[in-house]
Amino acid sequence: MDSHHTMTYRERFLAAAHCQLVDRTPVWLMRQAGRSLPEYLKLKKQYSFLELAQTPELAVEVTLQPIRRFDYDAAILFSDILVIPEAMGQPYSFREQGGIAMDYSVRSRTDIDRLTSEAVTERLHYVKSTLEILRKELGDQRALLGFAGSPWTLGTYMVEGGSSRDYRLVLDLYRNSRGDFEALMEKVTDALISYFKMQIHAGVDAVQIFDSWGGVLKGKDYLEGSLKWIRKIIEAIRDQIPVILFAKGCAEHMPDLCETGAQIIGLDWTVDIGDMAQQIPSHIAIQGNLDPLVLNGTPAITREETQKILDAMRDRPGHIFNLGHGIDKDAKLENVQALLDTIRKPS
Repeated sequence: MDSHHTMTYRERFLAAAHCQLVDRTPVWLMRQAGRSLPEYLKLKKQYSFLELAQTPELAVEVTLQPIRRFDYDAAILFSDILVIPEAMGQPYSFREQGGIAMDYSVRSRTDIDRLTSEAVTERLHYVKSTLEILRKELGDQRALLGFAGSPWTLGTYMVEGGSSRDYRLVLDLYRNSRGDFEALMEKVTDALISYFKMQIHAGVDAVQIFDSWGGVLKGKDYLEGSLKWIRKIIEAIRDQIPVILFAKGCAEHMPDLCETGAQIIGLDWTVDIGDMAQQIPSHIAIQGNLDPLVLNGTPAITREETQKILDAMRDRPGHIFNLGHGIDKDAKLENVQALLDTIRKPS
């Protein structure tokens, strides 16, 4: 029997997450999936990003826009990783010249003590409402994915006061004020565990941890500064739901990433997915890893690069096709369609 006609998108995604062979590789793009869509850009003219993310009906609309246009296998919540520090008492905004600006920087134990993880789920009630609406809209046909940033990645914004070029302040806190650093990480980690449990209760099928700035830490510093806190989160939720771990620039730590308990490892675009498949145990699914900038080129190049990844993973169960990072705002819609057509063509 042809499973393409008997399995829903949701079932195919979950089958891949559990390393079971299915007839077609599930595909979904990362959390900025709709940022290049004209329908999203139209909404952006009417509402700010924060208004879109914090108004459930609008967040639902943005989440579903790429599903309607491209028929993806899964929908990923439209939100932002910085909702966690905001819910802990450190609001953020977007700079006119680009980048993130926190309302204040966490530089001392006093600043850390101001933060609280106690009421995070209550303050993020709008995320819960968004997920509950999405679960009803998607039904059993498509998977629904939640996400959050890693403690280290969130900490970089919180300590640096926003986007950073050199991460000097957060590295200084880690190296020279380890007690304060760990106090901050403990609070952020506790908040993230509560947040993920809320997402699970609201109906998500999997969650992803984005360690976007993990590559700033090298060697044992990565294990102590980032991975130890990620492991604590995964241990708290992995029995309830599949966890996707995406650690950008951290391929050197692949054996350690695989030992966190995450059921799925996301790969960035800088590594060869075939080589990584040899390193990642067969019981762990792999997500990735097309270079996002490929979608800024031509359909022919998109098809060629997509096929390379499919060929490399042809005999490897548990592959979820994805970009190796967020979709670029200048991605061409015809290239997204070429990617999907390549994945979905009969083998």
